[in-house]
Order: sequence, then structure tokens, then C-alpha cells
Amino acid sequence: MSAIKKTAHTAKITWLGRVEMGDEGIRSAALERIEATYAGFDGEKHSGLTRPSCVRVKDMHPEGTDIRNARQFSILSEEELALIAAEMGLESVDPCWLGATMIVSGIPDFTHIPPSTRLQTSAGTALVIDMHNQPCQYPAMEIEADRPGHGKGFMAAARGRRGVTAWVEREGPLSVGDALDVYVPDQRPWAELDAALSPKARVMR
Repeated sequence: MSAIKKTAHTAKITWLGRVEMGDEGIRSAALERIEATYAGFDGEKHSGLTRPSCVRVKDMHPEGTDIRNARQFSILSEEELALIAAEMGLESVDPCWLGATMIVSGIPDFTHIPPSTRLQTSAGTALVIDMHNQPCQYPAMEIEADRPGHGKGFMAAARGRRGVTAWVEREGPLSVGDALDVYVPDQRPWAELDAALSPKARVMR
């Protein structure tokens, strides 16, 4: 019996991008197609089978420790980006400002999709969701550079809407316009989860 169950939801890739290797900032450049590999994809700043640990896992590993790279992709939803833009008083939020690698549409409450959810194309290319991506100051700096006066509102507007990080489970192409089937782990939430969460995370639940 499969431990991963297909849902009734189908997402659509509406944007792809890459933060170039060697770039100091987080700004990404738009692409029409990428070839996903087990290391992420070619030329992406966050590619690699391993990565130096960062503040996201500071309670487990000293910063800079070499760990498995589950942060190859940064995926956000078109619907949540529209909510972020509205709260910030912007007409839209450019995915390039956020260092995004993929924007999808069609999945409600996308940022809170269960960890280990799979997104798979008809060609078989599959990504695994690792965890939600917390807002940080780097997108705010990119926004401020292009829309002076608006960058400071990003972190509050993006809380609970910043999307997720993901890694490649099965290699293959990904293109703008591709449909993604959504598969979730066939298990209920952990009974002790609320007790383990921070107060901010409990509010978002």
C-alpha cells in the first residue's frame, strides 16, 4: 500500500527562475525551462547535494556545518504573492525580488502544505517539500531597491505566505505551464505537534 496519496489538487508552474552562482544578493532571473537534477539545477546558487547549515537549523547544527541540501528550490504560490502585494500596497510582488525558483498556482494555503508533500509533472519529474520558508530581510532589501519605502513591510506581509523549500526526488525537465500533481503523506498530524510549536507557529495553524 502506498504511503504517499494523490490528492485532488493540481498546481501549475507559472514562473521559474534562478539565483546565479556567485551573486551576492538574492535576486533571481526568470527562465522558461530548467532541467532538475539530484543536485537541484545547473547554475543555481542553492544547488548541490549538500549545503552549509544556516539559521533555519541553528538549534541542530552550528552554522556552516555541511548538511544534506533540502533547500534546492524556493517555491511560492501566485495566490499568496497577491496577498503579500496587497498588504504591502504594491500592484504585484516580482518573484525575482524573493530569490524564487518556482511560482505555482492552484494550491490553497500553499505555504502550510505538509512537509514531504510531492509535486510531480506528467513527465515524472518530482520535487519533495521540506518545510515552509520563513521571511527574511534579503527580499526586503531587493524590494526597497526597486520600490523605495515598501521593503520594510515585507516580513510582516509575508509571514505564513513565504512558500516552501524543496529538493529533487526524481530528475527531469520543469517548464512554465507544466501541471503538477500533488501527493501527500498518508498520515495524520503528530498529536504532540502543537505543544512543540512556537507561539507564532501555533497562531498560523
